[in-house]
Amino acid sequence: MDYHPDRELIANVQPTDWVNPIPAPTYDVVVIGAGTAGLVTAAGIAGLGLGLKVALIEKHRMGGDCLNYGCVPSKTLIRSAAAAAEVRKCQELGIIVPEIRIDFPQIMNRLRQIRSGISHHDSAQRFRNLGIDVFFGNASFVDAHHLQVNEQILSFKRSVIATGARAAIPDLPGLAESGYLTNETLFDLQECPKRLAVLGGGPIGCEMAQAFQRLGSEVFLFHKNDRLLDREDRAVSEVLTKQFTKEGMTIFLSVQIEKIEPKEQQKIIHFAPDHSLLVDQILVATGRQPNLEGLGLDRAGVAFNEGGVIVNDFLQTTNPNIYACGDICLAWKFTHAADSAARLVIKNMLFSPFGLGRSRWQDLVIPWVTFTDPEVAHVGRINQGKSITIPLSQVDRAITESETKGFVKIWYDHPTDRILGATIVAKHGGEMIGEITTAIGAKLGLNYLSTVIHPYPTQAEGIKKAADAYRRTLLTPRTQNLLRLLTRLS
Repeated sequence: MDYHPDRELIANVQPTDWVNPIPAPTYDVVVIGAGTAGLVTAAGIAGLGLGLKVALIEKHRMGGDCLNYGCVPSKTLIRSAAAAAEVRKCQELGIIVPEIRIDFPQIMNRLRQIRSGISHHDSAQRFRNLGIDVFFGNASFVDAHHLQVNEQILSFKRSVIATGARAAIPDLPGLAESGYLTNETLFDLQECPKRLAVLGGGPIGCEMAQAFQRLGSEVFLFHKNDRLLDREDRAVSEVLTKQFTKEGMTIFLSVQIEKIEPKEQQKIIHFAPDHSLLVDQILVATGRQPNLEGLGLDRAGVAFNEGGVIVNDFLQTTNPNIYACGDICLAWKFTHAADSAARLVIKNMLFSPFGLGRSRWQDLVIPWVTFTDPEVAHVGRINQGKSITIPLSQVDRAITESETKGFVKIWYDHPTDRILGATIVAKHGGEMIGEITTAIGAKLGLNYLSTVIHPYPTQAEGIKKAADAYRRTLLTPRTQNLLRLLTRLS
């Protein structure tokens, strides 16, 4: 049989010949959901070597969104799109290349190969080898200490809900009839849409809109609010809007879509005031909604609302023996946030009953990145205290790379130099934000960052420049007069 990456993927994360084990009399921990949060929780507990009996339940594919429909395929696609953009940019760098040809099927085949190649880390067999009982099926609480999976009943002492989230579909007349893509179906495409409408100007919408524009689609980005990435600093929106427009994208802001109309193999988007647009595909990226359906949370005494499972700062639900982590309960719907939350749950669930202390979610410093070009990296609190901004046009490495559209902006407390938060808009902003994250976590202020020696020339020197700018604010007229007096006396 010819090799096909999707067959390898399914064999690892959703094997068709899998037989669920006979349940143990009682499990110490049952984890519901085998995305990042669930996998880290189950593997972490099994890896402690304490002899705890762990069960892991997944109704679809192990690996969750990150492996199957999120981080891995999207960043692989973005890499191909970035290569196309680099070739187009060559001429301004003095390199003349022939007109590029984009092989979209090959791009998607590479994506599937990479996804399949990584999938063994999340495979059912690997987790069985860790001593975990892996069940495929729909999990539903029977009561506070029992779960049903298909026809089997699992008894547990403690449980962790990690069922994740999915694309939220807007209630638009004609959308279902016309057909649409979400992150779960986007990476099944074999042909690049000639005209693609992206609904939603948040992180997923912006990332995929730019990627497909670079890969040859004519992209129309619709956003209901007055600016892209409207949870970020306004300057971020300005940079991205200019960049997207420069690349040929059409952006509609503060727009209300009225209905979608199917037309043969295409779709007509009708939007106010009295406008319409014909496209080949529609990508819905208007937010996420938690996977709560069918869990029987009421029967387990677990409270929830439209935002997901309700947890306290220790990620404990209203049932003290049941915890939750990941997209099902967090506003931060990122893989690294789910990973960190899972580690916190393990500590709080297993060790705090023995007086070893509990960790609070609010004490963690969680950065995030939108992987557009330039990348938008964020950590901590913004629009509080005072701020210092260093445009990349003042950073030598950014100038030599012709990547001056962006900035480093750091918010700090005055009169202390405590860092409150930061936004970095740069080609590799996601790599740069780690320095600020470390500083906040270690309670190192701008004064300390100004003493850190950064290699020259690097774009991270923008952080050093911001710290130096803070140091200069300390040089008040009174301080200057004192220094003049001291130098005269020396």
